[in-house]
Amino acid sequence: MRKKVDERIRTLIENGVKTRHRSFFVIIGDKSRDQIVNLHHMLSKSVIKSRPNVLWCYRDKLELSSHKKKRANQVKKLKHRGLLDPEKVDPLSRFLETAGITYCQYKDTERILGNTFGMCILQDFEALTPNLLARTIETVEGGGLIILLLRSLSSLTSLYTMVMDVHERFRTESHSIATGRFNERFLLSLASCESCIVMDDELNILAISSHMKSITPVPVKEDSEGLSEAERDLKDLKEKLKDDFPVGPLIKKCCTFDQGKAVITFLDAILDKTLRSTVALLAGRGRGKSAALGLAVAGAVAAGYSNIFVTAPRPENLKTLFEFVSKGFDMLEYKEHLDYDIVKSSNPELKKVTIRINIYKQHRQTIQYIQPHEHGKLSQVELLVVDEAAAIPLPVVKSLLGPYLIFLSSTVNGYEGTGRSLSLKLIKQLEEQSRVTTKNTDTVSSGRLFKPIDLNEAIRYASGDPVESWLNNLLCLDIENSIPSINRLPPTDECDLYYVNRDTLFSYHKDSELFLQRMMALYVASHYKNSPNDLQLLADAPAHHLFVLLGPVNESRNQLPDILCVIQVCLEGKISKTSAMRSLSNGQQPSGDQIPWKFCEQFQDKDFPSLSGARIVRIATHPHAMKLGYGSKAIELLKSYFEGQFTPISEVDVENDQEPPPQLKITEATKNVSLLEENIKPRSDLPPLLVHLSERRPEKLHYMGVSFGLTLDLFRFWKKHNFAPFYICEIPNSVTGEHTCMMLKPLDTDDIEVDGSDELGFFRPFYRAFRSAFARLLCSPSFNTMECELAMSILAPKLKFEDVDPSSTISPSIYDDIIKSPISMNRLAAYVNNLADYHLISDVKLPLAYVYFQEKLPVTLLRKEATVLLCMGLQNQDISYTEKMMDMDRQQIMPIYMKVMKKFHNYLDSVTSKQFTATLPPVKEVDLKPHPILVDEDLDEAARKVKDDFKAQSESEGLMNLEYLQRYAIADKDAEFENALQNGSVKIPSGGVISVKSSKSKAQKYLKPKRELRKDKDKSSSKSSKRKKRTSQSNL
Repeated sequence: MRKKVDERIRTLIENGVKTRHRSFFVIIGDKSRDQIVNLHHMLSKSVIKSRPNVLWCYRDKLELSSHKKKRANQVKKLKHRGLLDPEKVDPLSRFLETAGITYCQYKDTERILGNTFGMCILQDFEALTPNLLARTIETVEGGGLIILLLRSLSSLTSLYTMVMDVHERFRTESHSIATGRFNERFLLSLASCESCIVMDDELNILAISSHMKSITPVPVKEDSEGLSEAERDLKDLKEKLKDDFPVGPLIKKCCTFDQGKAVITFLDAILDKTLRSTVALLAGRGRGKSAALGLAVAGAVAAGYSNIFVTAPRPENLKTLFEFVSKGFDMLEYKEHLDYDIVKSSNPELKKVTIRINIYKQHRQTIQYIQPHEHGKLSQVELLVVDEAAAIPLPVVKSLLGPYLIFLSSTVNGYEGTGRSLSLKLIKQLEEQSRVTTKNTDTVSSGRLFKPIDLNEAIRYASGDPVESWLNNLLCLDIENSIPSINRLPPTDECDLYYVNRDTLFSYHKDSELFLQRMMALYVASHYKNSPNDLQLLADAPAHHLFVLLGPVNESRNQLPDILCVIQVCLEGKISKTSAMRSLSNGQQPSGDQIPWKFCEQFQDKDFPSLSGARIVRIATHPHAMKLGYGSKAIELLKSYFEGQFTPISEVDVENDQEPPPQLKITEATKNVSLLEENIKPRSDLPPLLVHLSERRPEKLHYMGVSFGLTLDLFRFWKKHNFAPFYICEIPNSVTGEHTCMMLKPLDTDDIEVDGSDELGFFRPFYRAFRSAFARLLCSPSFNTMECELAMSILAPKLKFEDVDPSSTISPSIYDDIIKSPISMNRLAAYVNNLADYHLISDVKLPLAYVYFQEKLPVTLLRKEATVLLCMGLQNQDISYTEKMMDMDRQQIMPIYMKVMKKFHNYLDSVTSKQFTATLPPVKEVDLKPHPILVDEDLDEAARKVKDDFKAQSESEGLMNLEYLQRYAIADKDAEFENALQNGSVKIPSGGVISVKSSKSKAQKYLKPKRELRKDKDKSSSKSSKRKKRTSQSNL
């Protein structure tokens, strides 16, 4: 049965072809694929050129196979089941065979980038994500059709509760119910798309597309040649420059006037040949940035540039650039294999993308791809091209800049996932430097020039395309102007943190949309990489919550407050011990709950996952309020909120098993209304968008955590708020070169008993284990080139030990751990005494540094000394690396290194002495007491004893006999006495003694009297006779 098609459908298609605008059709019903043939036929009749090609995207299985024989069997089965009209079998089969359809699974949509189609068909709505939606829609040219197929629905609001495939990744053990807020907003937004029609599988337009009632054919402004105003400007530009080389041939490949001007700007910088220009090309998706860069690179080759390097987040992003380099060579009459060769990648993961072009026509020239973090290869570069620069971290882009010609290209919005940190920070800095250079005439020859370029005119479709506007609003892509200026920056003490109700935020109300656009604008302005999928995560994930920091709110003024800071939080934990044990035994981590599973894996701890925590996913501050303390204030308020300081204790302690509050009704549509009459409107019974923290009961948490790409500024920011690291990934990101870091901060809670004086609480032993492991890993290839200041901040070593008694920290094994033999100690002594070079102690510096950073060597060092020890010790680097990292000369570093080793040697020497002393036997202590007798009494007693002994001896030996004294008698001869007086002088000596020489011989003096001699002889003879008698008796 034939049915007349609604004229509004035909008018929309024809208007799109005339204005080069795309048309969007949503077909609901199980037979919706049958209408594809009719829409394609109407499009083919409207376009002048050949039949439009078709892109058909699906999840994993087509209802009708692309294989002819398989499709015939499927058609036969569908006819038998009554799901396919026999009258439509032949048209559908003919369409599938002749329409030139490109089939593509959603997981492989990256391979269609850079291609253009006249029609795009999207089926399996539950498999769609914002990234896929943007990626596929952007391949359709102006005048083309986008067709979204939906299965039969009793009500359009059934989309609100549809389970999407991506929801499986959002669910965790403790948060398992995902809400389809994104689908609700998607459906409501269709009513605002001027070129969108929602209809059933019989092409009946539904009530949600009531805006199409007044559609009329549109006229097109064309001149006598059939050219629009923009096309006329481009033609005039090509005619004007057709005789200039190499601009003339290359500009013929430009599709828009803006693109032509961009190529001219690039070639002007190339032909200048001063190599001091930086040209930045910023535009939205589909403006021809990569094509303009490719043509400019071809012009650089023609101008004689030898070393040209191109870089992008991934080599696949350069497909269009290299394609237009080849097209530029064709226009310049270069022949492949004769004048140049194209080198493909041998990596199977890259699918043979172009990585190098070698040119031989004039001289040896090269166009080479490098990865963004390989800036060390740019020593001989003359031209550097950075495509999709906004998807590369800002520090990496800055490291690529140098004294050569630089072309930057960036998508400020689009499905690639970008950010505006490049345009807000780097380009602003380049403009300031260029402004200073132009003012100072003395340095103009050495300064750099900056030239910005903007592309506003789309290539695939005309400007003002309704589908582009709808998609940008839906996915918050084009939000460059959504950041309002702040009239007043309030003090941080006047700011408050508010909870954002996501049901109201994604309800598609006017004020909610404005607030959402502003909030996402802060995300894009603060982060280098953003993806449309982040919006669906924010809307549907059950564990995610939003908080905003606002200044004082004036309720009398009917306007939205300025957003100073946004925090996105994900609740994690509450994992059963059974799941934790299963994960440890299997070695696999479920999706979600990043911090609990990573903590469980790192420390093999099965109890930690059962705790509850909040991971800060993102924190974004208004670009005009950077570094003013608003981010820190938001974190402090968030911590206080989760610790229950905003809510009375009685409310915080309410058990979690209470009945949850009643859920809001998802739909307002009545079930009695048919699909054709159903009118979808935003909900009206919604809670307030913003809720003060004092009005909402907080979740009961034990910790807060964060995961980010490790940089010095970010680490210091989180460390300032008492977050401590527990995991740093050893494998850096392939694009950014950054290591993933996870940090944790325990909250004050009564569930875990800890020392109240310790800020880290239960986390302290795990933090010590992490520091010990990280110190050992610093000498590995993963971390031995890490910035020394960053490594010092991570280790946070104790440098001052004045309050520590060295003897109390001495361990008997310290000496053996560091010095493996006396020879090593002798070498260390030789070095500190300037008797050897520092290479002699290479085997000692690593264990010395490790033990010191474990706070087992109580030696006070300055921070600069500790940094030198870290570079040359823990990282095991040479003096050249240390010079580069610390920006110091060798003559400054070596004395510092020597001083550190002297301090270590002195301490180790004291340890050795104390260990040797400990091996000696203990010294017996003498108890000194006062003597009971005084010294004078003791002397008097001794004198008396001497006198008594002398007297007794004199009496026993007869010393006082006159006969004995006679030997000392002076002969009574006056002459001799007088003689003595004269010889001794007249004066008598002071002692009163004079000597007179005796005339007796010595023998006469000392011989005893004869009588005594006789007595002694008798005694000795009697003794000998007695001895003889005893001897004879013994013999008998």
